[in-house]
Amino acid sequence: MNRMFGETALGLAWIIALVASLAVLFIGEVLGQTPCVLCWFQRAFMFPLAIILGLGLWWRDGRVGRYGIALALGGGAVALWHMGLYVGLVPERILPCTATGPSCTDDNQLVFGVPIPLMALVAFALIGALSALSLKDTRT
Repeated sequence: MNRMFGETALGLAWIIALVASLAVLFIGEVLGQTPCVLCWFQRAFMFPLAIILGLGLWWRDGRVGRYGIALALGGGAVALWHMGLYVGLVPERILPCTATGPSCTDDNQLVFGVPIPLMALVAFALIGALSALSLKDTRT
């Protein structure tokens, strides 16, 4: 694949990470919805993606996709766990959000009728896939 394809894939991954980061900031700061514990962990993976992928594009570092894959896998794992809690696949006795703070599974986890953990899972999957595609044009 040519270098232009890799940069395009990386650019799309960066846009997804940036939009997702800005969206959760909007939900929390403007709409006033306090994030649950698992949402905080997902943010810990998403925010650096927006910065690292953006810097990789700026510096034309074709290998920055490796870090995109690593962060997307970590964030995707947390989002998958969160989605399992949300749909009831994970037993209630191990819910991380019941002690203090907002629930990981109530209606606050919906935006436009779509669960936030599902949106995060899709975003991490797309970022990971696009980051992997961006590496296809590197020789090393």
